[in-house]
Amino acid sequence: MSRVSGRPYFVYILRSESAPRFYIGISEDPQHRLQQHNQSGRGWTARYRPWVIVLLERYPDYRTARQREILLKSQKSGRGFFQLTGLNPSPCERPPQGVGS
Repeated sequence: MSRVSGRPYFVYILRSESAPRFYIGISEDPQHRLQQHNQSGRGWTARYRPWVIVLLERYPDYRTARQREILLKSQKSGRGFFQLTGLNPSPCERPPQGVGS
């Protein structure tokens, strides 16, 4: 990925449709990256396919996008992630023990 392209960069958040998981990344072409994540047979994202884009943020350069990515990743395991993104946590929460068993 070229970091001096003069093109905007996108911070994208994917949500797994098969497990309560998120993936945060940066790309100049997030739709292409989504296809790569869904078609790859290897790696962490392959285990939780299919993925859908749930948030897309445009930034003028790589540096700014990278700062946002780091901030989001630092909050990913807590409520701060949902506050920063505005995403709804309920589809990603696991049911309490004993529910549905």
